[in-house]
Amino acid sequence: MKSTHEARKLNKPKVVFIMGATGTGKSKLSIDLAVHYQTEVINSDKIQVYKGLDVVTNKVTDLECRGVPHHLLGVIDDPEVDFSVHDFCHDALTSINQITQRGRAVIVAGGSNSFIEVLVGDPTYNFKSIYDCCFLWLDVSPPVLNERVSKRVDEMVAAGLIDEVRGVFVPQPDYSRGIRRAIGVPEMDRFLRAENHLIDDEKPKEVLLDEAINEIKVNTFKLTCRQVEKIRMLREERGWNIRRIDATGVFESPGAADVEKAWRSLVLEPSLAMVGDFLKGHEKSFSPPNQFPATWPQVPVEM
Repeated sequence: MKSTHEARKLNKPKVVFIMGATGTGKSKLSIDLAVHYQTEVINSDKIQVYKGLDVVTNKVTDLECRGVPHHLLGVIDDPEVDFSVHDFCHDALTSINQITQRGRAVIVAGGSNSFIEVLVGDPTYNFKSIYDCCFLWLDVSPPVLNERVSKRVDEMVAAGLIDEVRGVFVPQPDYSRGIRRAIGVPEMDRFLRAENHLIDDEKPKEVLLDEAINEIKVNTFKLTCRQVEKIRMLREERGWNIRRIDATGVFESPGAADVEKAWRSLVLEPSLAMVGDFLKGHEKSFSPPNQFPATWPQVPVEM
């Protein structure tokens, strides 16, 4: 017979958070889980909430969504407007309430961990007393992820990143607000100014472009370090019950078939089991290890 506490927890609406650094497969995992458990996904990436720059921000396509409803994805028209953490909390809570009222669990996925920290941890929102939470962390070793980030930036360039950034370039941009904060936009500024003859630069434009692309790679990897440091802090210092899933082997696999096999065995199957137990109310307690599992560069956590 279940205790009153267990019964109350079982009756709470369920919210699964997929956390991890950029490029680790959060979107893919959220969709795989949503298809299996018939849930809906809420985006928690502060840049993907804007319309446009789909390549730069690496938004999932309609085909990749596989029919799974996504919320807070490409919904802000004005590229200049700021989408604050409290805007996110308000909109996310509205979507969570609507989804759970339909009898479905919710998956929240994205790289803006500061948004998740406030949504779940700020007493203003009383989140943990209303919702039952499950946290999954997709982790990839730093050297492998760095290589993955570099390759992904090259793929984004091939897919049209430069033309996308040209489309939002203005002579006097504010890179501190709106969609132009996205990594991939400020880094292209010098190249685009030279291209538009707004500055005299002795370097050939091809050199400026190569420098911009390299800067995008460096800044993206710096972002991954900050993201992991934030997750580490929430797990080890705040005591959040965050389950780490090591996806390194997926990105070390040589071919497409091997990648899919590794994804299923290393990531999807363990995640399905953990989320299945959570949805049934059988989630086990968890104590984070004293030692951090991977050697990440130590960087300041930026909110």
